[in-house]
Amino acid sequence: MSEQIELTDPVDHSVGGIYGHLFRRGFHIGMSILPFLYYEYGEAISDAFSMTRLQFVSVMVMALVLGEAIRLKLGITIFGQRDYESKQVSALAWGAFAIGITFLVLSDYPELVWPLMISLSLGDPFIGEVRRKGYESRTVFIIGSIFISGIWLASGYLIDTPYSLAILMGPLCVAAEWPRLRWIDDNATMLLIPLCAAIMILPWL
Repeated sequence: MSEQIELTDPVDHSVGGIYGHLFRRGFHIGMSILPFLYYEYGEAISDAFSMTRLQFVSVMVMALVLGEAIRLKLGITIFGQRDYESKQVSALAWGAFAIGITFLVLSDYPELVWPLMISLSLGDPFIGEVRRKGYESRTVFIIGSIFISGIWLASGYLIDTPYSLAILMGPLCVAAEWPRLRWIDDNATMLLIPLCAAIMILPWL
């Protein structure tokens, strides 16, 4: 079996058809609120469970892994997921795992966490919809890079993210989204690869 997944129209494989696809896109965009919840209400939420913010994130990640294992054992998919995800780790699980790791590693650097997560929550569906329009790969890459670089520039204006990172992170996030692998979803690669780059660059900022 090939390690690559054939690039197809996601609507064709979404549970719920076009409505499932739209729900999936909406859920993706809705993840943009997670940094706000973490930094504004994270302590209050974790205190309610007698935990620190990072402990709460750790528990949520472990619960996610357990829940995904159960889902795979049962071979089920939910509304908005793709039919083939009944036999492989879902994009939702991969994305949530990557988000949890990002909080655990960079929680003290909101100026990096915010653009990393917004690049995933907005950048991934944006690139996907541009690709669905039928543009050639080079055009998709350029448009996606400009869009995500814009996210990092906006972050620089709003929360003092170094502007220079926009030059790197735009193309890097798009490149990280590109592989179609069976064993890991682009929701993970699009966050974890730029996260690794941010960790490497952090001592120089």
